[in-house]
Amino acid sequence: MENINLVSGMRSTGKLHLGHYMGVITNWVKLQDEYNCFYFVADWHALTTKYDKTENLRQDKLDVVLDWLACGINPNKSTIYFQSKVLQIAELHVLLSMVTPNNWVERDPTLKDMVKILKSKNEDTSENVPQMSYGLLGYPVLMSADIMVMNGGIVPVGVDQLAHLEITRDIARRFNNIYKTELFNEPKPKLTQIPLLLGVDGQKMGKSFHNDVKISDDEETTSKKIMQCITDRSRARKDDLGHPDKCEVAFKYYQAFADSETVKQVECECKAGQRGCADCKRQLGKIINDKFAPIRTKRQELAQDVDKVYDIINEGNKKAALEAEKTMKLVRDAVNI
Repeated sequence: MENINLVSGMRSTGKLHLGHYMGVITNWVKLQDEYNCFYFVADWHALTTKYDKTENLRQDKLDVVLDWLACGINPNKSTIYFQSKVLQIAELHVLLSMVTPNNWVERDPTLKDMVKILKSKNEDTSENVPQMSYGLLGYPVLMSADIMVMNGGIVPVGVDQLAHLEITRDIARRFNNIYKTELFNEPKPKLTQIPLLLGVDGQKMGKSFHNDVKISDDEETTSKKIMQCITDRSRARKDDLGHPDKCEVAFKYYQAFADSETVKQVECECKAGQRGCADCKRQLGKIINDKFAPIRTKRQELAQDVDKVYDIINEGNKKAALEAEKTMKLVRDAVNI
């Protein structure tokens, strides 16, 4: 294991789905054997767009951790913590906000993405919700504080997220220049090939879109959702020649979760008109259920011993706070505060 801190987090959205599993969690599990990993539940970040919807926040935070642990995030290898329990993040956020030019924040793609989410929320409801709060404007700086408080050297990102990390590098460089120090690393991206797993309707997978398959869904629920997957729209009958490359969702799920031999068989039978879409999706549902059966069992066991889970989180909170305090002592000295 390299003695480099890797930092990454997820917003506290509640139970995670297959897109989270393929796009993030499987990669995190591998990385925890290579780096000092700090994985946090971003509950402050959740408030930037859902500050008025906090009734389920505590359960949502717990659900995220249950899914992480069930999928293989090991608290003996990685530090798991709640963002809001490491108060040094907030302190660093304030100090970084003093040195960050406003135009850096306004042009950051992370902020633009969050504004889109909020606008979508306004369109879906009749509530008069402000389109830009002070907290939302500071989102990119808070994101930078998350990384810099652990003096993260590595941040796992997809190619499309490189610009999101650049503002953290810029802020770290600016802080070092202003205060004549080499305190902060300029965190490097750990590029990952994040597969885009669409929702069953062919759109972006998301809880709010009601098109996701959750890691913790039971077998019956999973099978029903998989039967809703969009396939090759050009096929009208079971014996029509299929086009796996035009199968919008189901075949992509096969490529993500089935072994190569099964994928090849499905592709050949589809092209030859020997496999109907309904039968294909029934088999797919079984493959996914078989794969996640041990994960779901482990999650159920963890959920029956919530005190143990909170012990893990509390221990992670303490470890993260100790690491953050090391950084903040140096920051306070550099700023003379």
